[in-house]
Amino acid sequence: MTDVDVRRCAPRLRADATRNRERIIAAAQEAFVEHGADAPLDEIARRAGIGNATLYRHFPDRRELIHGVVLALLDQVVAGAETMMADAPDAFTALERFVHETVDWKIGALCPLLSEWMDPNDPATASARNRLDDVVEDMIEQSQAEGHLRTDVGAGDLMVIVSQITRPLPDTNPLDHARFVHRHLQLVLDGMRAPQRSVLPGSPATFDDLRRSCATHSSC
Repeated sequence: MTDVDVRRCAPRLRADATRNRERIIAAAQEAFVEHGADAPLDEIARRAGIGNATLYRHFPDRRELIHGVVLALLDQVVAGAETMMADAPDAFTALERFVHETVDWKIGALCPLLSEWMDPNDPATASARNRLDDVVEDMIEQSQAEGHLRTDVGAGDLMVIVSQITRPLPDTNPLDHARFVHRHLQLVLDGMRAPQRSVLPGSPATFDDLRRSCATHSSC
């Protein structure tokens, strides 16, 4: 094989490796939603349509795989939220779309991976979470400035609602649970609209409040 042939082959191989990695992450996310963090790695490889050796070349152990899944999820969520903010006619519409989209992103089902398996001091994780914080806070602040979102709601409140409502109940099928989630989320969103019809106890929750709670109770 000539040097030219080698150069022609290299990009194809890199593209193949990228596609394999994407298939592994997609299969792992699906398996973790259905079976939790202990989903068999052999099953994940099967779903991805690759061999076990290929999986381990990309992700040497379960923790690395979970790390890859969570980072991919955070990137997807941030990109989606940014697109919604750019395309929606107002910030509250973007907020509604974002909240409903969290069902398809399986944030509630995957949230335990973030709290139980991820290193909070990992720079890549911290960077991704900071980007998510920024875009959610932007949606909240703009919605309030436009007069569509009640003023006593914080970004932390929203994320608690999303993570709790979209998280499957114990001993239930996550796929069955998803059938009811959009209905419940819309009920909550309607209650968040301005003008507010009640006085909420306490004060709006922030992302710092959530992080302190996670550090204390090891929950998302």
